[in-house]
Amino acid sequence: MAVESRLAPTHEAPYRGLRVLDFGQGIASPYCAMLLGVYGADVIKVEPPEGDWSRYLGTTYGNHTTLSAVYNRGKRSLCLDLKQKDGIAIAQKLARDADVLIEGFRPGVAARLGLGYESLSHDNPGLVYLSVSGFGQSGPYAKRPGSDSVAQAFSGLVSVNVGADGTPHRVGTTISDVVTGVYAFQAIATTLFARATVGTGRWIDINLCQSTAALLGHKVAEFILEGGAPRALNVPAGTYQAKDGWMMVTLVNEAQYRRLCTAIGREDLASDPRFADFAKRADSADTLIPQLREVFLTQTAEAWLTRLHAADIIAERIHNPGEWLRNAHVEATRAAVCQDTPGVGPVYTPRTPGIASRSEDDLRPAPDIGQDSVEVLTEAGFDSAAIDELIAAGAVRQSRPNGGGAS
Repeated sequence: MAVESRLAPTHEAPYRGLRVLDFGQGIASPYCAMLLGVYGADVIKVEPPEGDWSRYLGTTYGNHTTLSAVYNRGKRSLCLDLKQKDGIAIAQKLARDADVLIEGFRPGVAARLGLGYESLSHDNPGLVYLSVSGFGQSGPYAKRPGSDSVAQAFSGLVSVNVGADGTPHRVGTTISDVVTGVYAFQAIATTLFARATVGTGRWIDINLCQSTAALLGHKVAEFILEGGAPRALNVPAGTYQAKDGWMMVTLVNEAQYRRLCTAIGREDLASDPRFADFAKRADSADTLIPQLREVFLTQTAEAWLTRLHAADIIAERIHNPGEWLRNAHVEATRAAVCQDTPGVGPVYTPRTPGIASRSEDDLRPAPDIGQDSVEVLTEAGFDSAAIDELIAAGAVRQSRPNGGGAS
């Protein structure tokens, strides 16, 4: 295996010494690879000549969008043209020395390129091989294209996110991609743990739709047990508008409802038999909630939060991402990290939970396309003349020193 002669791992960098090849594009696969890098792995992002498509999805800043700049931190970029046999040969050579390979091609494409698990594991039995797709590697939908929005819709997530307009809405961030990256990371982590004893890797099949469905947890069981029309769990919890903004109020037991009524000066709502418990309040939500909305509009969010927190009610102001970043608690706990990314500027992102140190602060920023091609190939044993020939033939691209793209 490729781990033997490298630096020893630590709590701060438990995956130090691991070599990861990241063929993924978009968010799910790159995010999984980035998490491995956060924990110390050497992650090589293998990009086509045109680059990862996430570099062009949204507003561009230099050769990045926020998607590519955030989810590719801590990596080196090798630009290979896999339409050329030399490009494939390089990828195969690198895979022989890799600990982890991550790919997000349509099912069957990697195998056709000679980069499938069966062929690569023959020479590298310790390889942990992860495939990320929309619907998985098998089944009647395996060949269908997938996306974050499709996964949210297919899994049932959109159906339980109904707005005040009565329309089911997509969650307003790439939650399916991100959770798929997290599930993929934990699958790789457990496989690496087993590999230390078993001695071999395995093929891991992760897909966006199953990962998103796993987020729903109790909702599937609830749907069946309650005949397809489950009550709301904790009425009157939810969003309320104050004089100067919006708040979220949460209730998890009956005592909290009674304290809520006292805190807002509506003790009569606690004694009303129509609202005696969660089940009755769910049935009478259309009567109860408008009364609460009317009350909450009378004061500022800060005034309400002072009263609600004094009554030990779970509530917070609803922030936008910028307000979260500037929040006093976020600043005090250093819950965000910033990388100065060439051609982009400062890239702020929430800190990855659970890291044993501030090592994420020192991650290299997301690379340009092919920024590290020569370095990676040199480490792999190619001499400068061979690398120059590969670049001249177009099988390898190396970004220009000024960040002006691959040549």
